[in-house]
Amino acid sequence: MDTVIAVLALLFVLFLALGAYATVKAVGAAKRGVDRTLTQARRTVEDTTLRARTLALPGPAGELAQLRLRLRTSLRATREALEAGATEDASLKESLGLFERLGAHGRQLDEELRRLEGEPDRSGLARRLPELRERTERITKSADSLRWAAHERARRFTEDDLSTLSGQIDIEAGALRHWTTEPAPGRDTAAAEPAPPERGERATGKSAAQTDPPVRPAVAPPAPRATYPWDKKPRPETTT
Repeated sequence: MDTVIAVLALLFVLFLALGAYATVKAVGAAKRGVDRTLTQARRTVEDTTLRARTLALPGPAGELAQLRLRLRTSLRATREALEAGATEDASLKESLGLFERLGAHGRQLDEELRRLEGEPDRSGLARRLPELRERTERITKSADSLRWAAHERARRFTEDDLSTLSGQIDIEAGALRHWTTEPAPGRDTAAAEPAPPERGERATGKSAAQTDPPVRPAVAPPAPRATYPWDKKPRPETTT
């Protein structure tokens, strides 16, 4: 009885542990989903604000918003492309590591551009714009290079796989049409029949037939007549 109680208590503790673990996992997944949704919503709001500032604000302030929007869009598109490709191509994991380093520079530049949006000294801001524009161009160019390389690599793999598959299908289709390589029945009969004699051979045979006389068969001697008991014996001939 004590053993049964101990087993039941152990099962109860195991069920409690499994329930707690499942609850923690579900809460963690829900929290990550909420964080991801909030991040996407905040990013959408920021991008919309930057687009509005690009169109509404003239001068250095509008150009700063344009630089930020361009930088964020390029980095986001490159991250999505590399993360999507790394699940199928392990070589892109190294590229993803390089992008993380590039992304750190991009985040630093984006934060600097965001602080300069509230800069009251417009003349000083205008003097810094060429340097900020050059840094943005370098980062976005590197990000675009990684992204397009990932796209071309994925397209090349797809084309190679399609070419291999097409070759295999052609071989299989040829094997299914095996009857086209077998000779037709009429061909075997025609091959078995002797070829007709040539014109010269026909003439030679004809002349030989005309020259040689036909051989008559020899006359076979008559077979002896069978005798029966009821036959009459022939009378002897008399000389008188």
